[in-house]
Amino acid sequence: MLAAVATAGLLAAPAAAQFDLSSVEVTAEHVAGSVHMLTGAGGNIGVSVGEDGVLIVDDQFAPLADKIRAAIAGISPGDLEFVINTHFHGDHTGGNAIFGEEALIVAHSNVRKRLAAGDGAGGQPGEAAPKVALPVVTYDIGVSIHFNDEQIMIGHLDGGHTDGDSYVYFMDSNVIHLGDQFFSGAFPFVDVASGGNAVGLRDSVGGVLDRLPEDAMVIPGHGPLSTVDDLRAYHRMLTECVATVQAGKDAGKSIEDIQAAGLPDEWEGWGSGFINEAVFIGFIYASL
Repeated sequence: MLAAVATAGLLAAPAAAQFDLSSVEVTAEHVAGSVHMLTGAGGNIGVSVGEDGVLIVDDQFAPLADKIRAAIAGISPGDLEFVINTHFHGDHTGGNAIFGEEALIVAHSNVRKRLAAGDGAGGQPGEAAPKVALPVVTYDIGVSIHFNDEQIMIGHLDGGHTDGDSYVYFMDSNVIHLGDQFFSGAFPFVDVASGGNAVGLRDSVGGVLDRLPEDAMVIPGHGPLSTVDDLRAYHRMLTECVATVQAGKDAGKSIEDIQAAGLPDEWEGWGSGFINEAVFIGFIYASL
């Protein structure tokens, strides 16, 4: 089982060197208010534009920096002032080494610790990030940034995808970026080796739903721009899948038996991404 989890960690922690990024297109989509979403390779990027300049949430891979800049320039001519990292994985922080030269990087304290230590996803060793790529403003619980005429609330989401996840909520625009706490329409990567936990993920997403306005727009770490109903379906998936694996474990079944039995049929299509059903069951089993 641990081997399966480790293998999934490798698959879910792409380094730029593993991919030919030359053909990647970075495209922009308006979400609401001052907020846009960029898609390319790696985690979705949130962008706030206005008279104060530009703030981005996550920054994909360093080789995509010029394409990211071009996509932002198509939205706003403003200067980049802030980068917020939702967690430490390289497909969300790889651009720090470029954008950190001009912008203030903000993240949970565990993001700085893991980047400085060279931690990789899934417990794999990596290279320590250069000083310019490290967050210079860190927090343990949360912080607010007042930018482009709105309050941007940033808060720690405990024990879900990793031990350093944050949400970023643009209050006036009514848009939340959840990083990899939310894989829209797909089974998520739960980085158990880096403090992640599937039960904690279920609970943290439930906590967000308890407080989030019904008409909010949701930017997932991976997948299309989503609604609160999409997030609610994701939470129901987490709840039912955790319960299924828990019931099997309570009955004395091995992880192989639970994987053979599978998850509820409703979620069959959610394993078509890089996290399949058997691997997701492994994450849950290791979390219980």
